Amino acid sequence: MRVFPLSNWTEMDVWEYIQREKLEVPSIYFSHTRECFRRGGQWLPVPPAHADTTRPDPYAGARPTAKEPVKKMVCRVRTIADMISTGMIDSPASTVDDIIREVAAARVTERGTRADDKASEAAMEDRKKAGYF
Repeated sequence: MRVFPLSNWTEMDVWEYIQREKLEVPSIYFSHTRECFRRGGQWLPVPPAHADTTRPDPYAGARPTAKEPVKKMVCRVRTIADMISTGMIDSPASTVDDIIREVAAARVTERGTRADDKASEAAMEDRKKAGYF
């Protein structure tokens, strides 16, 4: 049997541990002004321009359509994945303390901003069984 101890931690557990241990956090977790678009009830980041036309566009499925207008907004990610599945949230959080306050008031879990989790109720468990992490 495999054990995944960190997957049992809540988002708050992780941020409180980061705060207590005074760990450095990559800047992507803090708010930035970004171009985003709305898809499937969530904000997604606009991927970088596709410059190399000799290769397929790795973000083809993650680009906004004409019906998905782009909006510049102050936002951050609550969970990191690839460009196609990582949703953004409106957020001015620029410190760990800001994020802890925001998480305490949140009514949607951090995984609620992930497009791939909307595929099924067991999406995360399915990825564990497949050896994703």
